[in-house]
Amino acid sequence: MTERTGTRHILDELLRYDLDLGGPRDRYDRDDSFPDTDELIDVIRHGPLLRALLAEPLDRREIESTLEVSKATSHRFVRWLEAQGYGERVDGRYRLTGLGETVAHGVSKFEAYLRTARRLDPLFEYICEDHDEFVVEPFADATVTVATPADPYAPVARFLELLRESERFRGFNTTHMIPPGLDATGEGLLENRSVELIYRPDTVETLREDRETNLDDAIDEGNVAIRTRDALPYGLALFDERIGVGGYDEETGTMRVFVDTDTAIAREWATHVFERIRADSEPLAA
Repeated sequence: MTERTGTRHILDELLRYDLDLGGPRDRYDRDDSFPDTDELIDVIRHGPLLRALLAEPLDRREIESTLEVSKATSHRFVRWLEAQGYGERVDGRYRLTGLGETVAHGVSKFEAYLRTARRLDPLFEYICEDHDEFVVEPFADATVTVATPADPYAPVARFLELLRESERFRGFNTTHMIPPGLDATGEGLLENRSVELIYRPDTVETLREDRETNLDDAIDEGNVAIRTRDALPYGLALFDERIGVGGYDEETGTMRVFVDTDTAIAREWATHVFERIRADSEPLAA
């Protein structure tokens, strides 16, 4: 199995797992082994302790110093660890058991997931509600660019910055990926690079009627391939080094937020989504 095939397999499993978690909830209600709310809250509350012991075993005094807690609190901490089976005392130090390490990793991932979700909140406001294939984890370190009253074109500027640095560009969008009029400035953003774009049929017609986009000229020159699909969830862009997701105002069609990253798993996710959308699209009729 090649590295790319292995990564794709892992990605497929991650996507499938996410979809399964978003499925019917009644099966959890029937599972008596599923943690109750109090237990979950208790684990999250002890997150700092679990993370500290995940780094290295600590004695009571080191727990107090590391977490800046009192002796009484550290005593409660270690009693909780042992009672839950998450930790044990060995040679005067407390260390996580196998179960404890697994739970500690889970807490760390959950906290990272929440941090990422908070950072991506501006995007969630604009992307389609039906975005089951969107995976949060790959965007943990993403650059999030949001339009503000002081800089309403910041997301577009970020998008164009990445486009200018790329020789190949692929993507799909509910509106024009490149704001109309920019090609007319002489930049030639659709020139001298391989471009494949997927639009809704009505978007293509609108762009063809607007001569400022130079869409037909770019198609005729052979460096731009256009495909169409009746429905698209949001804007997705694949550059040479990074991938990005754009959120657009439904009424004005303006980009309100652009999130981009260069992580390998994010590129695999974006490629997976683009290829799925492309397979369900049609070449633009002449």
